[in-house]
Amino acid sequence: QVQLVESGGGLVQPGGSLTLSCAVSGSMYGINIMGWYRQAPGKQRELVATFVNSGTTNYGDTVKARFTISRDSTKSMLYLQMHYLKPEDTAVYFCAAKSARTNYWGQGTQVTVSS
Repeated sequence: QVQLVESGGGLVQPGGSLTLSCAVSGSMYGINIMGWYRQAPGKQRELVATFVNSGTTNYGDTVKARFTISRDSTKSMLYLQMHYLKPEDTAVYFCAAKSARTNYWGQGTQVTVSS
């Protein structure tokens, strides 16, 4: 079992920045993808940014060059730095851990970009 707890969401103006954090605990055996996804109202959950065990980092097309995923293995933390935020970035952001058999999700944190 993997437990994921997100924090850091909130209201931010367009063009602003926000950093999300995810505290990771539990057994990481078999986990090969760690990262962030988001879901806006009425839309499907989509990829934001992930680390793959192979060493690859993937970003969604709409966030490339604006968002940065990072991790601190010593603290079991995952981060998402978001810059130049747009109203269309408004969504619930989820931390995720995926194995070949199971997907683990956090409870989500709301990010609202509005003036």
